[in-house]
Amino acid sequence: METFLGIIIPFLGTALGSACVFFMKKSLGDLVQRALAGFAAGVMVAASIWSLLIPAIEQSEGMGKLSFLPAFVGFWVGVLFLLLLDHVIPHLHVGSNQTEGPKSRLGRSTMMVLAVTLHNIPEGMAVGVMYAGFLAGNAQITAASALVLSLGIAIQNFPEGAIISMPLRAEGESKGKAFLGGVLSGVVEPIGAVLTILAAQLVIPALPYFLSFAAGAMLYVVVEELIPEMSQGKHSNIGTVFFAVGFSVMMTLDVALG
Repeated sequence: METFLGIIIPFLGTALGSACVFFMKKSLGDLVQRALAGFAAGVMVAASIWSLLIPAIEQSEGMGKLSFLPAFVGFWVGVLFLLLLDHVIPHLHVGSNQTEGPKSRLGRSTMMVLAVTLHNIPEGMAVGVMYAGFLAGNAQITAASALVLSLGIAIQNFPEGAIISMPLRAEGESKGKAFLGGVLSGVVEPIGAVLTILAAQLVIPALPYFLSFAAGAMLYVVVEELIPEMSQGKHSNIGTVFFAVGFSVMMTLDVALG
């Protein structure tokens, strides 16, 4: 039950954020979207460092001076994996009119949902790999540290849910369909978490690679998508400020509770 709750919490964050479409009449303003993107980026960077990369290096201490190697390799595989997905999945980012990936006849709304789904894949994997380590009895991954990562991702998923459902509503979708689109974008997280747990259970010695893989994938999303989103349009420091807020929140959670 503990593991199930940890896996489902991030998805609930997305669903609750998507529900904002029922209570907010206007679309999100540019400054609000930048602030939310900055906050999400800060949480993901802090989670990648304290919850994933540092534990990956610590678990490889037996390799001596080469203890960085599993983290280095896993990190780059994660980056290249997301780069591949970026090129093979058609998607459209919120606030953009330029589609990415292969040409497709999919509608704008569908491709906007796919764009956020891409964000959520590494987050689900990150939660999954933490719980895989906990279930395997890894001394450096406790139930508390796994739950902290899950809660941190849920916190940043709340604004992400709103970021997708509100623009879908602005595109002309009904409130119900806009909410459903936001929810569907988060479904990949518990699925990714379960699949990662199953895979990691088969190759527990490779856990440092799994941890750093998730970190590389998450940081790819931050640099490729969230940082441009928080900086687009007229110059403003709001995205940077909320990046610092998100980073501080996740760092505090991880160090104090993990």
